[in-house]
Amino acid sequence: MGSMALLRSLACVLVLLCSSLGEANGMYRRAGGAEGEEAGSRVAGGARGGVRSAWPGYLYTRAVGRCTPQFWSSGAEQWPNIVPQEAAVSKVFGSRSMDKYGPRLTLLEATMRTDDVGSPFVKLVKHGSAALINAYTRTGFPFDSWEVKALLLEALVSEDAAAAQAERFQQANESCV
Repeated sequence: MGSMALLRSLACVLVLLCSSLGEANGMYRRAGGAEGEEAGSRVAGGARGGVRSAWPGYLYTRAVGRCTPQFWSSGAEQWPNIVPQEAAVSKVFGSRSMDKYGPRLTLLEATMRTDDVGSPFVKLVKHGSAALINAYTRTGFPFDSWEVKALLLEALVSEDAAAAQAERFQQANESCV
């Protein structure tokens, strides 16, 4: 019991320290807020309220939209039956994709990839896989499923084409609601 109490008190001290450091550095100022607005506070309640409350002491939060590859790889929502997580990219997108991605890369593995910084083909399969899932699950997504498949295959012809299409898929995934 003594160690649990010690851990709780250390956690409280850490939260208080982080909150006070953030306020001291002006970390929690609202974007576009008034010049005279206090750094560590916000107006709660909008037009009806006017009550000031402190911003939480979070130093880092990971923003993940409902359509991004990170969201789909997290397991937060069930995948559609037509494209299960364990489906091979080569089976879903066609045999032309097997040359770049091999026969064993699954859609789940494609959305989980973190090595997409250097290679446009990796970024293409990562965001293309998420775009395909979004095409099946999100009403109003800018691409249909057949378009995603066709555009991914067309983009495999060169690094420039892959980079351009990966960027389009990424923008569609990040702007989706």
